[in-house]
Amino acid sequence: MEITEVRVNLQDEEVLKAFVSITLDDEFVIRGLKVIQGQDGRFVAMPARKKKDGTFQDIAHPINRSAREYLEQVVLAAYDETVAAPAPVAENDLAL
Repeated sequence: MEITEVRVNLQDEEVLKAFVSITLDDEFVIRGLKVIQGQDGRFVAMPARKKKDGTFQDIAHPINRSAREYLEQVVLAAYDETVAAPAPVAENDLAL
């Protein structure tokens, strides 16, 4: 499995830093991952749904440590790259 695309949608919140979509092998998309700022640092939360009892259940998730580490490394690197990128300049902000 290879993550072939990562799309990061930054959020201006204290805990929720971004929503992320990943593409696997140019064939399968998983939307709804989140970059979360926790007490011990950032981590990637998998897409989940709220159950009737108020708990959450992952919709999709890695099933072993190496897959989790690979996913987090790729997603957090893409997040860091997005944060570091200069903000796009709107056309009406350009000086003539």
